[in-house]
Amino acid sequence: MTATARRTERARALVLEAPRQLVMRELPIPDVSDDDAVLRVEACGLCGTDHELYTGDLPWPPGFVPGHETVGVIEVIGDGAAERWGVEAGDRVTVAPRPACRDCEPCRRGELAACTGYTGKEAYGLIPVDQAPGLWGGYATHHYLGPRSVMHKLPPDFDPVDAALFNPVGAGVSWGVEIPGTGPGDVVAVLGPGIRGISAVAAAKAAGAAFVMVTGFGERDHARLELAGRLGADLTVDVAEQDPIAALETAAGGLADVVVDVTAKAPAAFAQAIGLAARRGRVVIAGVRGGEVTLTFSPDLIVNRGLRLAGASGVTTAAHEQALRLLVEGTFPAAEIPRRTAGFADVGDLLLDMAGEGPNAPPLHGVFVPDA
Repeated sequence: MTATARRTERARALVLEAPRQLVMRELPIPDVSDDDAVLRVEACGLCGTDHELYTGDLPWPPGFVPGHETVGVIEVIGDGAAERWGVEAGDRVTVAPRPACRDCEPCRRGELAACTGYTGKEAYGLIPVDQAPGLWGGYATHHYLGPRSVMHKLPPDFDPVDAALFNPVGAGVSWGVEIPGTGPGDVVAVLGPGIRGISAVAAAKAAGAAFVMVTGFGERDHARLELAGRLGADLTVDVAEQDPIAALETAAGGLADVVVDVTAKAPAAFAQAIGLAARRGRVVIAGVRGGEVTLTFSPDLIVNRGLRLAGASGVTTAAHEQALRLLVEGTFPAAEIPRRTAGFADVGDLLLDMAGEGPNAPPLHGVFVPDA
C-alpha cells in the first residue's frame, strides 16, 4: 500500500446540521483498503450551491459535510486506487464532485462525468455524515475518497487556492465552448459576470472567438464587468442602462453566434439570450431562475432564426482537464480574480456574503481553507 504518515488520527470537519448551522465535529480518519484513499484538504472552492445549501434556499437533508470543489494532497492510498487514478501518496489533486463507475458506456468512452450509474446522492459535499466514514466533503481537514472517485493531478508547486478554480473554469469551458461548439471567428455573448461567466469569456477567447460581450445588471456588477474587460471581453454592458442587443449590433456589426446565459434568478435574461442570437445561433442556458417564473419573449425568434437551445448542468471530464491546463499555463489569470478565503470559524460569514445576506460585497470567488 502506498502511504505517508498522517498528521492526526482524527479529522476536524464542519457538518451542516440545519440551515445556517455549521457545527465542528471530530471524525476518525479511516483506514484505507486497496481501492480508496484519504486526502489532506488544502482548499475547497465555494459556489452558488454552497451558499444555497447553507441558507436553506436549496433544500437537502441536513447532517453532511459540505464542499464539492476540493483540492488537496493524497495522504494515504491503496495500491489499486493508485493504479486506477494514476496518482500516489504526496500528489496534489483536484477532486471532481461526481463519482464514476468506469464500467458504463460513457465511462468506457472516457466521459466519466456522464456516468449512468451516478446519482445526486453520491456527490461529494452532499453525503450524510452518518454514512461511514463521514468525511465526504471539503469543509474538513481530511476528505475520504471512495473507489469511484475522479481526480486530476496537479503540478506539485501549483497553488492549491488557485487550483480551487478548476470547477468554475471547467464550467466556462464546458458551457462556453464545448456545448455550443465555439470556434475561431465566433461572436459570443455571455450573460452574467460571475466567476462562471468570467470563465466562459476566457474559454471562448482561448477557443478563438473574435468578439465577446459580457452583460451585468446594476452598480453591483460594475467591478465585475471591468474585470471581464481586463480578461478579454471586447464589450461590457450594464443592461440596467443599455440595450444589450443594440449595443452588440453596433459594436460587432451583428448578433451573436453563441449566447451563454449564466445569470441566476434573472428571468429577463432568458429573453435577452434569445434576442441576442443571430440566425442559426447556439444558445446555452446554464443559469437557473429559482423556481417557476413567467417569461416574456417571442418564441417565433427560435423558429425564424433556426436557433439551437441547450441546457447546461455539470462539467465534463474533458472540460476539467482543459480548465486545469488554462490555469497551470496561466492562460486563465487566477491572480486577477478577486477572492476571499475563510477557515472553520468564518466560512459561514463568507457564505452569507456570497448569498447577498451579509454585510460585505460577495467576492467573485470564495474558498474554504482549513488552515486559514
